[in-house]
Formats: sequence, structure tokens, C-alpha cells
Amino acid sequence: MIETISQYCENCDRKTKQDRWTGEIQSANSAANIPEILAQRILQVYDYTDIIEQRKRAAHELVIDHRFPMERWGESEPPHLSSMSEDEIKKKFQLFKKDTSGNHNLLKSRSCERCIKTDNRGTPFNIKFWYEGGEKWSLIHKKGAEAEVGCVGCGWYDFAAWRNALNQKLTSPHKD
Repeated sequence: MIETISQYCENCDRKTKQDRWTGEIQSANSAANIPEILAQRILQVYDYTDIIEQRKRAAHELVIDHRFPMERWGESEPPHLSSMSEDEIKKKFQLFKKDTSGNHNLLKSRSCERCIKTDNRGTPFNIKFWYEGGEKWSLIHKKGAEAEVGCVGCGWYDFAAWRNALNQKLTSPHKD
């Protein structure tokens, strides 16, 4: 693992950022390839519709998103079976748009990276709402299978559940 520190450099006579290897080896998180047959099934399950704009799109304008962000996996993802059930597909994936006007998967990735760094959970479109939990990451486990529970409630984890819960909150009678 590489760490970056700021310290005085005798060669240039000023404080500089320096990288050093800690001696710790960290395994890479790598996404398992989604077999083409499974990718087609995922697109069909969601009727080629991106979850955020709810717009039907061409396959090349969609990204199959893992709900649980790769940065939190802690290890390589197990292989995906082409025989996944529709329920398993819906539990594991959602579709985001990727076209000339935006890439929602990139927005999610940056939000997840901030969450990991700051423990402040994501706010899609800067809307501070979580259908479970609150703004702060509340789990001891920050990586690995146990960490997925901490993502539940964030709009980026399950945009459909987030939108439905937000709409329900907005339409429920308020107590004054």
C-alpha cells in the first residue's frame, strides 16, 4: 500500500508531498465480468430503462451498476452466473444512463468515494434524504460483505427505493 505524507525535503529545502510504500500488500478489488447473456437479461429485466430519469434508452446508453460499490467490497467479486434469477438481478444491479449529457454511474462512484473518505453518506442531486439511517456512516465495518448494510438507505444504492420513500414522505400528512 502507498501512503502520501508531507515532510521536509533536504534536496529542495522545502516541505513536499512524498509517497512511500508501507510494506503492506493490498489485494485489488476487481469486478467480475458480466457474461453477455446475463447483461442482456439485466437490460431486459429493467426494460432498457435508466433508474434515475426513468427513460428507455439504447443499450449503449446504459451502464449496469452494482448497487454495492466496488470500493467497499474488500475483495474481488465472485463470478456472476448467467442463471441469476430476476430477484437476484434486482437485488444486485440497477441501470444508469451514460450518454453525451451525463454519466450517473460516475456521479455515484464519486459520491461513494467521498462517503468512504468522510463517513458522510451520499446525497443524490444534493438532496439530504436517506430512507434508512442518516447522514453518517454508522457501521464499524467499512469494507466487505458486512458493509453493504451501511449503504442501504442511500439513494445511490437503490435509487428506486430512495425515490419511492422520498415521494411517500412528501405526500404523507404532516403533523404540525
